[in-house]
Amino acid sequence: MPAANPNMADRDGEPFVEVDPTGRFGRYSDLLGCGAVKKWNQVQLSHFSEDPVFINRLHSEVQLLRTLKNKYIIVCYSVWLDHEHNTLNFITEVCTSGNLRSYRKKHRHVSIKALKKWSKQVLEGLEHLHTHEPCIIHRDLNCSNIFINGNIGQVKIGDLGLAAIVGRSHAAHSIIGTPEYMAPELYEEDYTEMVDIYSFGMCLLEMVTMEIPYSECDSIAKIYKKVTAGVKPQALNKVKDPEVKAFIEKCIAQPRARPSASELLKDPFFSELNDDESDPAA
Repeated sequence: MPAANPNMADRDGEPFVEVDPTGRFGRYSDLLGCGAVKKWNQVQLSHFSEDPVFINRLHSEVQLLRTLKNKYIIVCYSVWLDHEHNTLNFITEVCTSGNLRSYRKKHRHVSIKALKKWSKQVLEGLEHLHTHEPCIIHRDLNCSNIFINGNIGQVKIGDLGLAAIVGRSHAAHSIIGTPEYMAPELYEEDYTEMVDIYSFGMCLLEMVTMEIPYSECDSIAKIYKKVTAGVKPQALNKVKDPEVKAFIEKCIAQPRARPSASELLKDPFFSELNDDESDPAA
């Protein structure tokens, strides 16, 4: 994906349609330039032309995400505003096996131990976000934006474009996310980083059952009604392992009863994973 100028070409002579300001990255016309290990992402800012404050905030937040250094969070290599094309661009890492949802569909027989390893890694990533100064809430965690390098069993949290930087108050107020994974307090527009723990619980539920939570509902309105009424997804009844079910229920409990990522990492649920085993590089 490297390039020195827009006239340079790669991939059997195909020209780059765009090159980043540093000249390090070039993109092709297809797939927004998805290379072997890097991906060129682009946000069309014309959709937000009436809101320059939002554009500035989006740019500053993506810049902040670039500073995150954690092996369980997708690396953001470069960020820049293109005023000519009115786009926000950023180059990110790509995981070899795609997202966890598609990977799990292809690999139907995954051990509970492997699911625990993935879960622990997601929590390590969340702990890094939540204890960051300022605190960062992902707000849209689900199995389609957790990515995996299957050959080494390593997962990474990605798609932080909707993340909220909330600072010391740890409180955010806009409704955003994927309905099946959204904590009830998100709908009330008054929430903290604990919404990510709820979403993580729903991710684990999907990992175990291979079923998207609340798939019994045929509309967002019905999901909203069940979530705000405290009705659990039917998929929870399909979890046969009592330890796994109890752990998921901890994660999707009422906000004040939900453990933090740091607390969950100390949970007996992970006791069989020693330090070496939980490190995918080991």
